Amino acid sequence: MASSSSVLCEDQLQCSICLDVFTDPVSTPCGHNFCMICLKEFWESSSNCQCPVCKEEFPKRPELRVNTFISGLAASFKKSVQVKSNSAADLLPSETKKVLCDSCTEEKLEAVKSCLHCGVSFCNTHLMLHKTTAKLMKHKLMEPVENLEDYICQKHEIPLELFCRDDQTCVCQFCTEGDHKTHNTVPIEEASGEKKIELGKTRAEVQQMIQERLKKIEEIKHSVKCNKKNTEKEKADGVEIFSALMRCIERSQAELLQVMEEKQKAAEKQAEELIKELEQEITELKRRNTELEQISHTEDHLHLLQIYPSLCSPPHTQDWPDVTINSHLSLEPLRRALSQLQETLSEDMEKLPEIKLKRIQQYAVDVTLDPDTAHPKLILSDDGKQVTCGDTEQDLPDNPERFNYYVIVLGKEGFSSGRFYYEVQVRGKTQWDLGVVRESINRKGKITLSPEDGYWCVWLRNETEYKALDFPSVSLSLKPAPQKVGVFVDYEEGLISFYDVDAKSHIYSFTGQTFTEKLYPLFCPCLNNGGKNSAPLIICPVSQI
Repeated sequence: MASSSSVLCEDQLQCSICLDVFTDPVSTPCGHNFCMICLKEFWESSSNCQCPVCKEEFPKRPELRVNTFISGLAASFKKSVQVKSNSAADLLPSETKKVLCDSCTEEKLEAVKSCLHCGVSFCNTHLMLHKTTAKLMKHKLMEPVENLEDYICQKHEIPLELFCRDDQTCVCQFCTEGDHKTHNTVPIEEASGEKKIELGKTRAEVQQMIQERLKKIEEIKHSVKCNKKNTEKEKADGVEIFSALMRCIERSQAELLQVMEEKQKAAEKQAEELIKELEQEITELKRRNTELEQISHTEDHLHLLQIYPSLCSPPHTQDWPDVTINSHLSLEPLRRALSQLQETLSEDMEKLPEIKLKRIQQYAVDVTLDPDTAHPKLILSDDGKQVTCGDTEQDLPDNPERFNYYVIVLGKEGFSSGRFYYEVQVRGKTQWDLGVVRESINRKGKITLSPEDGYWCVWLRNETEYKALDFPSVSLSLKPAPQKVGVFVDYEEGLISFYDVDAKSHIYSFTGQTFTEKLYPLFCPCLNNGGKNSAPLIICPVSQI
């Protein structure tokens, strides 16, 4: 069996929060692993209890228990790394340099402290004077270092004990009386503490960037998974359609060949009958010819005259010059086969929008109307799923999100990636607008509904006039009138499509768009027009067709 050190790597045993090998590893219900203390701190600093990697939310904070299996692997890995580190140290002792005492004259011992005032390092024996002599006890000691000169001011040869915030450099006491006299200086310990806080913030930002990228990786993986699933469905649908076409072609071919074969057999049968009749007539004519030849040599003149009336004309036969074999193959069976094939193809083509609609309905989302964006004339249902236009304006705060000229309301939910789909009932209305908008649109005063201004919409006017508000706008011929409209958005693809749900047909698509901010569903029931347009727009639950 392979050892753990040969099959494990640090990435496999790394907490995605602290980016170190697991300590007391715990697992979330979604299957991701973290250090226990890292996960607890993450949850305590967040308002939601969710997985830091996949963002799955948990209604109740899970009870955390150390995963003994992963803990054992992490411990084994740490031990393996430690053994390797010790082995490397044994093999390369010269690479680990020790700071030696500057006061030893014979065998130099290892230094235990460095004095910034004396500028030298001392072993325990030679450090004794700094511990017992009052004057030397005031000297500043630190852990032994080789580059002691870096801790001493090169100009004044005393310790660097202050930090100049103006010049962002370390200085000594004498420097503050000279070049840095008017500068803002603080003790090195205080400046170091401040820098550690800044580094902590930077580390937090880096960790946040890591989390964002981990989330993006999960999104990309999910997107690839969904694309693969969709591709498999499209392949299956395509195979099904082409298989049906192939069966239709094969059936039409067989029927055409059968008709041609039957016609050939009929022609052969006709030819056989004609040949038989001709042979019978030839036999009769030969018999008559024999009779004529015999009577022409007779000496019985009375007998010749008596039978002459019956022999003077040829026997009755068919008028053969007008008789032909029908060798012409009618194109009617071929036309009929092609017509049937075209009909089948048309039926299958009509199924394509239905198949596509069925596929995109899996991206259905729950959309709720946002009252903070609703024009004061709009009346929203308590569940936020219906909107109608009243006759008078309500007394509502004119917040920046609210439309104050057109009777528009947006959905609460914004989308900045992926795909989403929702359906809206428009039954009974003579006017309406539906679509999606970007977050930064102008909501005050008169606005233009066009992609250039961040609006991608389709509308109805005068009960029968449909139009896609593209640039330029496109008139649409929709018969029968849609009763329920489906709206589909593919953010990365730059696609917004509208569908007639009941007819399972495509209405219009905005393609090749570029989205850089959140998109929100738009609903405009339009003015009620004296009650003629009083029916509500209703956000409907999506049922798979």
